Amino acid sequence: MLSAFAQAFRTPDLRRKLLFTLGIIAIYRIGTFIPAPGVSYTNVQQCLSAAGTGDLLGMVNLFSGGALLQLSVFALGIMPYITASIIVQLMRVVIPRFEDLHKEGQAGQSKLTQYTRYLTIFLAVLQSSVIVTVANTALFQGCPVLPIPNDSPLNLLITITTMTAGTGLIMWLGELITERGVGNGMSLLIFTSIVASFPSALGSIAGGTNGVLNLIVVIVLLLLVTLLVVFVEQSQRRIPVQYAKRMVGRRLYGGSSTYIPIKINMANVIPVIFASSLLALPTLAAQFGDQTSGWVQWLIANVADPTAPLYIAFYGLLILFFAFFYTSITFNPDEVADNMKRYGGFIPGIRAGRPTAEYLQYVITRITTAGAIYLTVVALLPTIVMAQMNITQLVLGGTSIIIVAGVGLQTVKEIDSQLQQRHYEGFLR
Repeated sequence: MLSAFAQAFRTPDLRRKLLFTLGIIAIYRIGTFIPAPGVSYTNVQQCLSAAGTGDLLGMVNLFSGGALLQLSVFALGIMPYITASIIVQLMRVVIPRFEDLHKEGQAGQSKLTQYTRYLTIFLAVLQSSVIVTVANTALFQGCPVLPIPNDSPLNLLITITTMTAGTGLIMWLGELITERGVGNGMSLLIFTSIVASFPSALGSIAGGTNGVLNLIVVIVLLLLVTLLVVFVEQSQRRIPVQYAKRMVGRRLYGGSSTYIPIKINMANVIPVIFASSLLALPTLAAQFGDQTSGWVQWLIANVADPTAPLYIAFYGLLILFFAFFYTSITFNPDEVADNMKRYGGFIPGIRAGRPTAEYLQYVITRITTAGAIYLTVVALLPTIVMAQMNITQLVLGGTSIIIVAGVGLQTVKEIDSQLQQRHYEGFLR
């Protein structure tokens, strides 16, 4: 592994890409510590040490690398882009125009990317407005000082504009990594944000009650879950496809054999994000409701508490549902069967056309069932175990492990493929 890293840096073109990627990541991390205009850095640090926050904004703060609670220029992080990408994908189901663009190839994908950018800026304006508005009230519960001392409309407008511009800059930095660096830019920025929070999370666990013992248990748990994630994310079902020979002009085409790779977890971490977002709504309602009323107290005790049995049950059921829902959107058996039939392909033993689509649907249903159960176990197991040890670090949850392991594997594979193209020994043996 170390020799492969050294070989990668000895390759001029690959070294340039790696250094460019590391430079963009460094710029991104620097931006997370620069406070937005009008924000008092001293007051924010005092609020963080004195009060902290609830679980409502935990995932957004996780994906921003802690920049949200710093109220920095990159406070929103990559979350608006993630939300916009998911919405655009879901729109393919309800808006035929989006589905037509998806089928148009590169030109259609460029148009969908443009829509995603516009929607990202809109969501950034919306989210930054909410965050700046509640910064002095609900964001830091019980804080004795004001994070934004001057809350005049003009000052708040400047802060909102800066955070929105920061989101646009992050989106541009991610695209630069994708075009000129190594790996998927957006995924690497999320990876960086989560990994940057690991040292502080492990440090807080080590400094608590039974710190050393809890730290050892957490590290062992994280290693075991990481092994499970790597094993499952690497696993796939390969459906063999045979292409018949056909004569086009004077040339003979086809006669080759290939396969359709189907991952066990095709939905990746999207179902976990959907489930967490939905379960955050009752928490939001409880936060802004009358704290003395019975329904608010019930929500806080049963739905807003991540360790409550009802919350865990809802969380697991929502992950299972969204795993099937998102997989049905991203993989269309009828479309795959039609494309195979158009180019003379067929699955051995299965007739082309409708029988092929039914067979693919059968396989997808079985694989998605296993993937949904795996995703639920990975998302809930660390949360349940750490709750028993009174550890409430979202950064060490199953969602973080899936993202970190998945992005790490994909990036290493891309570096390895580039090394193989240059006839060097790669990472993977």
